[in-house]
Amino acid sequence: MAQKRRSFLLFLSTIAICAVLGGIYGPRVEVASAASDEDGVRNGLKAFTKAYELVEENFADPVNPDKAIYKGAVPGMLRTLDPHSNFFDPHDFQLLREDQKGHYFGVGMTVQPRNNKTIVLAPFNGSPAYKAGIRPGDVIIEVNDKKTDNLTTTEVADLLKGPRGTPVQIVVMREGVEKPITFNVVRDEISRKSVQDVMWIRPGIAYVDIDQFNENTGKELEDGLRKLGENTVKGLVLDLRENPGGLLSEGVAVADHFLQKGQTIVSHRGRASAEKVYSARRGNMGHDYPVVVLVNRYSASAAEIVAGALQDHDRAWVLGDNTFGKGLVQTVYPLSEGAGLALTTFKYYTPSGRQIQRDYSNISFFDYYYRKDTATRNPMDVKMTDSGRTVYGGGGIAPDEHYAPKYGRLQTELLRKFAFFNFTKHYFGNREAKLPKGWVPDEAIQTQFHDFLMEQGFKFTEAEFAQDHEWVKQSLQREMYMTAFSIDESRRVAVESDPMVEKAVEAMPKAKALLDNARKIVAQRMAK
Repeated sequence: MAQKRRSFLLFLSTIAICAVLGGIYGPRVEVASAASDEDGVRNGLKAFTKAYELVEENFADPVNPDKAIYKGAVPGMLRTLDPHSNFFDPHDFQLLREDQKGHYFGVGMTVQPRNNKTIVLAPFNGSPAYKAGIRPGDVIIEVNDKKTDNLTTTEVADLLKGPRGTPVQIVVMREGVEKPITFNVVRDEISRKSVQDVMWIRPGIAYVDIDQFNENTGKELEDGLRKLGENTVKGLVLDLRENPGGLLSEGVAVADHFLQKGQTIVSHRGRASAEKVYSARRGNMGHDYPVVVLVNRYSASAAEIVAGALQDHDRAWVLGDNTFGKGLVQTVYPLSEGAGLALTTFKYYTPSGRQIQRDYSNISFFDYYYRKDTATRNPMDVKMTDSGRTVYGGGGIAPDEHYAPKYGRLQTELLRKFAFFNFTKHYFGNREAKLPKGWVPDEAIQTQFHDFLMEQGFKFTEAEFAQDHEWVKQSLQREMYMTAFSIDESRRVAVESDPMVEKAVEAMPKAKALLDNARKIVAQRMAK
């Protein structure tokens, strides 16, 4: 009963905080109106209290108050506002903070549910799990003597976390090995890099992959480019594909690195708050090399702030697909008992003044998040880049050049059913997880893969397999490097064979021409 009361009181405090926030960010109203609003809130709380009591007393099964409040009532209220305001129970709020901080304490590996089991996708390079010898494909069956049969993957991940220096025993099943394998691992601090790769992909052409924006992103970018030798960079590919966003401040820091000092990066304003403009404070320090930005439909929020700023200033050639279209800013408010509330408080605008948020007023949240048509825009929100190119709001960032690799029927089937992952764990099952440096799959390995597919019931013609021969070879190399070397080496191989990265390199002259033309036009404009 005490737990129920705490959960219920937390819900009421959440309602109260929302009411206070409305007062902070809302316009001034007449006293009579304010009193009326307070009466409405009070009556609403009474009605909710009565409804909750009826459910608690009469529902067929016992009511879990945490589930009813954290996962039901509060999220239901927020869904009436917009798709991005969100409530976090204490567990989810802790995960959010870990993502923002970029580190946690545990064993250092990604896990995922597959066939009602928790399977290791990959240990992080140099992590306790990596050093212990845990491999991709291992099925976690026990953690510290606790069976995982009836646990969710999230619950298993929680068991793996713990204070630095504490031991954890992990028992796994591995394909090709009859008996379970036991690993005794000591937890450590696990850094979650947001800048995954900073490397050369061609002479003079650098590649940077940012997969989210946490508290360390700006510094990671600066450090990575300094170590690479930014003074020798002749062109750069900035990969923001699959980047869901993160902290606004870090998106600003990344854009700052490529723009000129004083140029606008983004601005935002709320219902009753003054406009705030973020400008480049340090600027690119003379590093005026051309930039190609890679985006897709899953590039969102802070990733769109970066892409939009570089596009509006004609600083980069944007390549790929229309981005997600999230132009709302959430402020995160800590609540009692470790919970949190992310409430939409601002809309943001790119330097040209466009508002890129997609319309969500007449569609379901499912259609909003999983839309098929990415080419939407607001014809009433038309703006110009620095050089006079037309850009639109209302539908994310439309690339300067549309490009998306197309997969054939067999390729799609192999990816959808994790064929390369499954073959790799089968191949290395009872073998030592080692390959020679620079290894590439030979014909014998590809024949084994072909036969494995046949055994697994894949349907394809020999002509299809022959047509995809080179792609299969590259995919096998990428996947098998993850087990034999590390996830970092696997990513390097993936980048080197990525058709979009190749397309970005080909587009580098377009980025240079865009940059040179913009400088010329701006100089002429200022001379008048």
